[in-house]
Amino acid sequence: MGYRVAVVGATGAVGREILKTLAERAFPITEIAALASARSVGQEISFGEKKVLKVQNLETFDFTGWDIALFSPGASVSAVHAPRAAKAGCIVIDNTSQFRMEPDVPLVVPEVNPDALKKAKRGIIANPNCSTIQMVVALKPLHDLFTTRRVVVATYQAVAGAGKEGMDELFIQSRGSFVGDPASPEQFTKQIAFNCIPHIDRFMDDGATKEEWKMAVETRKILDPDISVFATCVRVPVFIGHSEAVVVECEEPVDLERARAVLRDAPGVVLHDKQEDGGYVTPIECVGEDATYVSRLRIDPTVPNGLAFWCVSDNLRKGAALNAVQIAETMIALDLIHPRAH
Repeated sequence: MGYRVAVVGATGAVGREILKTLAERAFPITEIAALASARSVGQEISFGEKKVLKVQNLETFDFTGWDIALFSPGASVSAVHAPRAAKAGCIVIDNTSQFRMEPDVPLVVPEVNPDALKKAKRGIIANPNCSTIQMVVALKPLHDLFTTRRVVVATYQAVAGAGKEGMDELFIQSRGSFVGDPASPEQFTKQIAFNCIPHIDRFMDDGATKEEWKMAVETRKILDPDISVFATCVRVPVFIGHSEAVVVECEEPVDLERARAVLRDAPGVVLHDKQEDGGYVTPIECVGEDATYVSRLRIDPTVPNGLAFWCVSDNLRKGAALNAVQIAETMIALDLIHPRAH
């Protein structure tokens, strides 16, 4: 028996990826609806190889009788419509930042903390930030083995994290640079083509950006409240695929071979760690893939029990769409959601 599934924000980059992921993974669906704002109503979006969906108006959509809603609009839109869907009895899996830090909303990465789904009392589950997801997937097996206490991470985040508009800006600026067109930043604070910008989201009172704050507080909520995280988040001229250079300080002595062994067996992780030219994974190589790839694993001798690694992941897939779909799959596996009589 299948489920009635609504995809909210279906015309955006993440919404389209959710539809693609649902089809690829043969999620048990009896009916699917693509929802977006009024200006997108009537647009056609592909679902699988043969089916085409017409976009419906989120504002007037009735969630009564629908089982699962996968949200990926802006946070302000989720703030209005996610509670409305949950009140109608629909399980909401929200990709925005709106509910992540609310104490009664689980923040879930299925490979890391699936049992948190049992606490979804409001009918809303939050999908973490894309940069947090790939980091905690890689950290989880190491934390279980060595007990991570501090993480210092520098991210190299693709423009897809800023949506289709961010990708368009990189393309336009890159093309324009070859014909002498001036760069006119709109989505980013400075030129993104052939550049790096150490600024994602707004600045906070302590000088950190909100993206950096998210990585710290979300990691503590998902993995362990006693972990300290210091992040520097950088936007780079890559279309899709986030990269991270991570250094962890552990409570237990770190053994490199044990670390490699546990990462090889970890769900959601692919270890590709060869100490040779090209013996690592780069963001362009992870596009379209489900895994978080870990490379450059090595001891950090400058701190007690230090370990460093490089990880990359497709931020539209594992960083958003795939994680949301996996949450729904895990809820089914844990017998937490059942198709309602329609």
